[in-house]
Amino acid sequence: IQVGVTAQKTMRLLPASGRKATQKVVVGDQDGVITCFGIKKGEAVTVFKTLPGQKIARLELGGALNTPQEKIFVATGSEVRGFTKRGKQFLSFETNLTESIKAMHISGADLFLCASYIYNHYCDCKDQHYYLSGDKINDVLCLPVDKVNCITPVLACQDRVLRVLQGSDLLYEVEVPGPPTVLALNNGNGGDSGEEIIYGTSDGKLGLIQITGSKPIPKWEIGNEKKRGGILCIDSFDILGDGVKDLLIGRDDGVLEIYNFESADDPVLRYDHALSESIASIQGGCVGKDGYDEILASTYSGWLTGLTTEPVHREGGSGEELKLSQEMQSKISSLRNELEHLQMKVLQEREKYQQSSQSSAALSSVPAFSVNDKFTLNKDDASYSLILEVQAAIDTVLVQSDVPIDLLDVDKNSAVVSFSSCDSEPNNNFLLATYRCQANTMRLELKVRSIEGQYGTLQAYVTPRIQPKTCQVHQYQIKPLSLHQRTHSIDHDRPMNTLMLKGQFSFAEIHSWIVFCLPEVPEKTPAGESITFYFQNTFLGTQLESTYRKGEGCFKSDNISTISILKDVLSKEATKRKINLNISYDINEESVKHTLKLIHPKLEYQQLLAKKVHLIDALRELQVHEGNVDFLLPKYRSILEEADQLLEEYKKQPAHLERLYGMITDLFIDKFKFKGTNVKTKVPLLLEILDGCDQDGLINFFEAA
Repeated sequence: IQVGVTAQKTMRLLPASGRKATQKVVVGDQDGVITCFGIKKGEAVTVFKTLPGQKIARLELGGALNTPQEKIFVATGSEVRGFTKRGKQFLSFETNLTESIKAMHISGADLFLCASYIYNHYCDCKDQHYYLSGDKINDVLCLPVDKVNCITPVLACQDRVLRVLQGSDLLYEVEVPGPPTVLALNNGNGGDSGEEIIYGTSDGKLGLIQITGSKPIPKWEIGNEKKRGGILCIDSFDILGDGVKDLLIGRDDGVLEIYNFESADDPVLRYDHALSESIASIQGGCVGKDGYDEILASTYSGWLTGLTTEPVHREGGSGEELKLSQEMQSKISSLRNELEHLQMKVLQEREKYQQSSQSSAALSSVPAFSVNDKFTLNKDDASYSLILEVQAAIDTVLVQSDVPIDLLDVDKNSAVVSFSSCDSEPNNNFLLATYRCQANTMRLELKVRSIEGQYGTLQAYVTPRIQPKTCQVHQYQIKPLSLHQRTHSIDHDRPMNTLMLKGQFSFAEIHSWIVFCLPEVPEKTPAGESITFYFQNTFLGTQLESTYRKGEGCFKSDNISTISILKDVLSKEATKRKINLNISYDINEESVKHTLKLIHPKLEYQQLLAKKVHLIDALRELQVHEGNVDFLLPKYRSILEEADQLLEEYKKQPAHLERLYGMITDLFIDKFKFKGTNVKTKVPLLLEILDGCDQDGLINFFEAA
């Protein structure tokens, strides 16, 4: 069944009532429609459907504590509405939030709401507590009151932190390995203690933490070795029928996973299933047929899909032909009829449109379509993933950039890419590439790698397969220090270079400059008088500490190039606002040697890879001529054996070696720039030394120049 486009956590299963063991499904979409339906004889039967309105951001079930949770609550805009399971509206609560509600949790008479940065707690629709978060809130949860005996809300915040509250105050913060996107109570009830929370992150990690009254206790954590998508939804349900609740996970790349707790410790992945688009909500229950449990998933474009434990193939006797059951045959014929009916309807509507568009009073309307996009930095390979998901099939995506960037290969991507030549000089046009998608592609993933110090805009022109042809443009900022990622702490023992700024600027002004320079910084000016952020360069592993307040800023990094980029960009931003800056810096000579030692293993590996790849063709030719390769040295034989992997790796990392050469060259120029010396004439000499790949020779050249 398909409804409109759905947001995260907007589909739930109502508790089974009375003798009927099958459950009803309730789902809210971005057209503002709530649809409640059940399944009878394989067909969806609607219980109720509301009229369209503002888009639904969240859908939760509630009711008095320790009773069946069968009241339906939806968050639309800044309003919360309540419906009975029959579809009768009994609540319309207009909150005092100035922004739209992004996350919601309900426990008895308590309502927990979050906008981008603001958390509000209401009891019986009366305001109780309020908290302003330091970064965007992605989800909210409250530990079960009947087990913990106090109200303990937990906020999942974009800065890789879970914030545990008490009233309107922060009790403590829990650091997690990635930006948390979703929270769920372990086993659906917080476990035996009621204090256990499962979190999922946007980079695909999963973990369990016990939230005690005084401190967090991490129980387990699962990384994302298979490089799958971010986690959007979590549910606990015993689908395997072993008496222990399994963990159901829905990811933004369409992968649905079932984790089983075989031992009492970490969960083990037992099953997975790939859908074609991101899974917005996931639930376990009994929907289609009495006695058979199912997993129900709702995807971004509004498809609801069920995976059942019911055996699909009946066992046939030996030699006996398997006959399709009567039920299955009638289902197939009704689907065929429906398909024919839809095809006729499409033809009629198309003819109608053609006639109206050719008439003298023709008005062409632009069809609206929604695009779900995500532009994130991957820590593992220091690249940006651009994920575009459209409610209709994608025809083409044109990618244009006004800064030099590399397009990397993506395994899951079946689109055909073609590059157009572009003139970088007058128009600042460095990249023009077109992705032509295969039929029924609704989700496209691209990977790009930027160069630090070069900043601008990446644009994606998305054209779906709808008539008349329409295109949407989406813009993504490539920041000056684009390969830096927020981190909780840094190593203070490294040799650091320091940049100090002083001037007549406000806290908000310097914060806006940092937002312009670095990714993952909240746009809202932080509360308090000063703030410290820590970053790590995902490509090199160097670090940056930035502390600033009204009138002054201090930036420390073990990489001179990072300090140089910051100095140039911050000076430029201040000049735009006609603010005089007093800039001072302290350069640590040891830091250059330290950065070179960090770069060198990567350089050595890439040079060796390039050499091996250049030898492959010649070695293959020898193999063809000689028939066998036993006479070759073992190192050359191993190159031939691993040829396919080597070529695959080399193809995935175009221009990797050039990027490393560029970084070392920038480091060399920046080191002497701070001394007031121009060494650009010595760069050819440096490149010769780099080809030799000798670490000591490289360090000596830097020191002797």
